[in-house]
Amino acid sequence: MQRYPIGRAALELTSGDIVEQDVDAIVNAANEGLAAGGGVCGAIFRAAGSADLARACRPLAPCPTGEARLTPGFRLRARHVIHAVGPVYSRRDPEGSARLLASAYRSSLALAAQHGLARVAFPSISTGIFGYPVAEAAPVALAAVRDALAGETSVTLVRFVLWGEQALAAYTQAAQGMGLVPEG
Repeated sequence: MQRYPIGRAALELTSGDIVEQDVDAIVNAANEGLAAGGGVCGAIFRAAGSADLARACRPLAPCPTGEARLTPGFRLRARHVIHAVGPVYSRRDPEGSARLLASAYRSSLALAAQHGLARVAFPSISTGIFGYPVAEAAPVALAAVRDALAGETSVTLVRFVLWGEQALAAYTQAAQGMGLVPEG
C-alpha cells in the first residue's frame, strides 16, 4: 500500500477487494438506474445483500452521470455505500468524459462530507464496462480527490482499492506525475 499525505488527510493506493474495506463508505461504480450490474457494482450488491441494496436504491434513481447517492451498507463492513455514476468513455469527447468522471469523484466526496464521513474507499470508476482507459482515468480521479481533500472536509482518508496490478501501476504513475510524495 502506498500512502500520500494531502493536507490533514491521506490518500492511499492499494490492490484488493473493495467489499472487504472497513471504512465509513465504499463507493460503487454505479449506473444511472442504481441497479445491480456487473463488475464492482455486482460485487457490492452481492456482498451488501442484493434485495436490501436494491430496495434502498430504488427511490434514489435515476442518478445522472457525474452525481452520487448514499445508501446504508447493510451486510458490508462499510456503514454506507456511495453510488457514483461515472461516464461511459467517449473517444470523440475525452474532455467531456474527464469532466464527468471528476464530477463523480467530487460528488462522492461532497456527499461523504455532508454526512460527516471520514474514511472512503473508491474503485477506479468507469474503467470497467464503461470503457474508460485506466491510464487516462487515474490522473483525473487523483486530481479530483486531491483538490477535495485540500479543502474543508470531514474526509481524512481516501483509499483507492484497485483491481489488478495494471490499475495499481497506472494510479501510482499518475500520483508520481502529479508530484504526490509517498509517506516514509
